[in-house]
Amino acid sequence: MERLNNILFTHSYFLRFDPKQWAQGQPYPPLGTLYAASLMRQNDYQVSLFDTMFTHTPDEVVAAIDETHPGFFVIYDDGFNYLTKMCLTNMREAAFKMCKMAKARGCKVIVSSSDSTDRFKDYLQEGADFVIIGEAEHTLLELANAIKGGVEDFSGIHGLAYLQQQTPVKTAARPVLKELDTLPLPAWDLVDITPYRECWLKHKGYFSLNIGTTRGCPFKCNWCAKPIYGNRYNSRSPEDVITEIKLLKDNFKMDHIWFCDDIFGLKPGWVTQFALLVEHENLKFRYKIQSRADLLLEEETVRALAASGCDNVWIGAESGSQKVLDAMDKGISVQQIFTATQLMKKHGIKPSFFIQFGYPGETKEDITQTIGMINNLLPYEIGISVSYPLPGTLFYERVKADLQQKTNWTDSDEMALMFSNTFSTAYYKQLHRYVHQNYHAHLAKYNLVKLLNSPFKTNIKLIKKAASVLYHAPAMIVERYKLNQLEKA
Repeated sequence: MERLNNILFTHSYFLRFDPKQWAQGQPYPPLGTLYAASLMRQNDYQVSLFDTMFTHTPDEVVAAIDETHPGFFVIYDDGFNYLTKMCLTNMREAAFKMCKMAKARGCKVIVSSSDSTDRFKDYLQEGADFVIIGEAEHTLLELANAIKGGVEDFSGIHGLAYLQQQTPVKTAARPVLKELDTLPLPAWDLVDITPYRECWLKHKGYFSLNIGTTRGCPFKCNWCAKPIYGNRYNSRSPEDVITEIKLLKDNFKMDHIWFCDDIFGLKPGWVTQFALLVEHENLKFRYKIQSRADLLLEEETVRALAASGCDNVWIGAESGSQKVLDAMDKGISVQQIFTATQLMKKHGIKPSFFIQFGYPGETKEDITQTIGMINNLLPYEIGISVSYPLPGTLFYERVKADLQQKTNWTDSDEMALMFSNTFSTAYYKQLHRYVHQNYHAHLAKYNLVKLLNSPFKTNIKLIKKAASVLYHAPAMIVERYKLNQLEKA
């Protein structure tokens, strides 16, 4: 019984298994895992964390199990991080292996993740005793208490999947938590921050940590999966968020925050109140968020974001074609992307674009319109992907008959098109390379013109950016030639 009071938490994201992310060197601690650990500790469980972020193989978890002797082994992925929503096969196989190793050492194995929510039958077959479906903190607490109390019938615990007489069963869904301030702050003390700080400083020159202010997204983009927090939008109070920011600044001296919400500051008045509290507390930090073009059309909102330290906003621009945006059920217009981008630049915020190629029905003309939008607006950064069907989405239902054996990428840079479309996978991979070179060539040209127009206001940084046109312009021509060849093939 004493062993059942002891929980070893882990997660299934191994940075080394994702070459693109490993090279970028911008890791964030598993925030969702820390929330769950904090709630369990508040309820008198002994908790520890095996953080897989920098480990080499799943086998390293064995030493942690042998050292802590947990009754519960909980693989609890960070549902705030978009990388976990991609359900990469590298991470799935690692999770399966950890399930087996923990099970062999007498642990009750519990899994909570986007992938296990979609594939709970697979996880149960691979060693998990229970899979938590959806938002998991309170389900985990109720389940652990039930097991510790000798309960054998789990049908009354909402948000759960398990084997009953070797048959997978799934209980009723658990409603999402509305009052987020009732959760204790994440158990940040469980994380060894040093490798995170060192990685960030090495690759970016500053140190960033992650905070969640909301859960869920009420918008209906038909390709977007929301297996953990769903469509209902719930928000922490600005005061509660400020408390966590002060804790992180005092304990870890971070320079920057990623507010990892799907949509930051959607609640009316939230951003303005947050900005006032940041000023009142005399807090100095920079942060980035994810938002939507149609939420960044009011000058008061953008001004408040800038005043509170926001220096980078990622928006799901996705396409420069209104036809494609409408097919995606994005609920925004190309004009709104232009207006929001210009307004952010006016207030010193760097706009960045998520771009998605390969949506069903996309034509060469649509692709050309998207490239034209990027060239016209010159965002601070662009993140390019191809349409990626995930279970639980309308998009997945439309193309699932076309999916063959491969239904997930191995890592986040695979860029495989898993259904038939206008062009081949090879074309979209080359399009990715061409669009990046084209973007950097236009950015270099912009800086060259800026340098020539104001030669006496220059600096080394601007000169380097302008000079990069000598590399990017010819590279763009080469990549465009390769793209044209693939189009003809």
